[in-house]
This record gives sequence, C-alpha cells and structure tokens, in this order.
Amino acid sequence: MPIQLTHNEVTNTKTNKEIIVVAEEIRSPDNVGMILRVSEAFGCKKVIFLGDTADLENRRVKRTARSADKELEVLFNQHSHEVIQHLKEEKFNLFGLEITDDSLPLKGFDFTERNKIALFIGNERNGIDFPILKEMDAILHFDLFGKNSSINVVNALSVALYEITR
Repeated sequence: MPIQLTHNEVTNTKTNKEIIVVAEEIRSPDNVGMILRVSEAFGCKKVIFLGDTADLENRRVKRTARSADKELEVLFNQHSHEVIQHLKEEKFNLFGLEITDDSLPLKGFDFTERNKIALFIGNERNGIDFPILKEMDAILHFDLFGKNSSINVVNALSVALYEITR
C-alpha cells in the first residue's frame, strides 16, 4: 500500500538550467501567486513581472504563492525593452509561449543546449504584446485537443516548464 509523503519527506532534483519567467501584465492576484508557486516548483531562479501587476502583499497572491516568493528573486519592471535588452546581454535564449502563425511546437523542441532560458508569458486576455514577440528567439505553443484554443496562463506555464526541464 503506497504511503503519501509529506513536503518534508520529498527531496526534489535540481535542474541544470537557469530559467527566468517573464510575465506580462498579469491581472489576477491568483495567477500572480500561482506563477510564483509553479516557477519555484520547476526550479526557476527569478520571475519578472512586466507592467501593472498585483502586489505581492495582496492576500490572494500570498495565499496562492504559498511562500514561493521567498525562494525566488521577484522583480517588477514597467519597461519590457529594458528587460529584453538585459536578458540578451546576459546571453539568455528568449522564448515566448504564444499561439501565432509561425509558432513552433513545444513538444519536441530541443532545449538540451539551451541552459539560460527566459520564458515569456502573456496576460490573461491578450497574450504577449507584438513588440515583445518580435524580440523572441522562438515562439512556442503546445497542442490542445478541445474546442478552446488556449488555457489559463498558469496552466500553460506549467506545461511549458515541464517540457523545458524534462
């Protein structure tokens, strides 16, 4: 009979990749908190929120983040071009998670030689702004099989981070 382990009984492996999540104009406090929680769970070192985003002191952010913000470097910046320029100078590969007419399938994308990754995710309503998409090294998507063409930003982030780190 299997025994469910507690948080203290689990030792997670570490990823050999340096991953930064860049989240643009995330509106929902629940999504802000869950972006932090999921990013930390997949070994990301930093989350950068672009634009106007819910405050980390917001009760809903704190509840959903479950203290993940204490394990991550969390930055806020109003200027996407500054963030992109800095990441390029630091030799990060820039990937956008978005559905476009020329996006590439996430499944099967080769991340083995890419150890510095900045993954950009867009806001809940409009996705990633076009000026940001133009700066990406690649725009990635994953297949869905229902009628909806997209899923919640945090769920999409989870799928992408899983594929990147596996």
